[in-house]
Amino acid sequence: MPPGRSAAKAIGVRVGQVRERSIDRAIRLFECLHAARQPLAVAEIARRLKAPRSTIYDIVNRFTAAGILEVSDLDGRIYFGTTLYFYAADYLGANALLRRARDEVDRLAALTGETTEFGVLQGDKYAAVHRRPGTRLPGRDPEAGIRLPIPWTAAGRLLLASMTPDAIRDLIPPQDFVLPDGRRIDVDDFLADVARAAADGYCITSGLADNTAACLAVPIRDRRGAAVATLCFIVKADAAPVARMGLVEVLKNSARSLSAGPAQETSGRKP
Repeated sequence: MPPGRSAAKAIGVRVGQVRERSIDRAIRLFECLHAARQPLAVAEIARRLKAPRSTIYDIVNRFTAAGILEVSDLDGRIYFGTTLYFYAADYLGANALLRRARDEVDRLAALTGETTEFGVLQGDKYAAVHRRPGTRLPGRDPEAGIRLPIPWTAAGRLLLASMTPDAIRDLIPPQDFVLPDGRRIDVDDFLADVARAAADGYCITSGLADNTAACLAVPIRDRRGAAVATLCFIVKADAAPVARMGLVEVLKNSARSLSAGPAQETSGRKP
């Protein structure tokens, strides 16, 4: 190896590591703003991320210049910028399932009066992509993008159906098995719920994230039959079992219309 190459290689590794940390901090900054759902001062962002204020200023200045972030008020607080709106519009235009699911969620909420939701997995959390409040369960305003621990949701149990128990244990942080009221979900019970949901083709949970509500969820499947998203009704916890199952059938019909058809097997020969 020529003199100096090993030193240059070591420097390159260190530079790559620094660059990765910067990207990670930028992502965490976006997640911080998303969780806050309001503009924040740079000092507050730095405090929440436990990062040097100078580093946050560098990231903010770069993304502000690109329109991805913007200064939202005279106090200098930072929030998402208009460029992200155009990126989101591009994504919506390219994602046929999301467009159709939004329309179906709105239709189901109007038809049944129940709060209706379309959701997916996002990392180790369940994310509500689009929610439409109904008339039967007051106080459930739209919360697009809200992320919840997977064990708190019926949808999450369906979306994990193709994973092994070990993979599920590795995915979900231990603290996510603790409910808002302090109760802890047993991991083995949760794994049994996942298996049962996969076998039934739907999942009903009650009193998990909210003691007053039950969640009814069915999977939306890709061409391989894997659950890639869910449709849900959020109903009163004391809703009658017969009424719940009627709503599950409504969800199943909608999910079938949104799911991709089965993949066509080929023999390798041209017709």
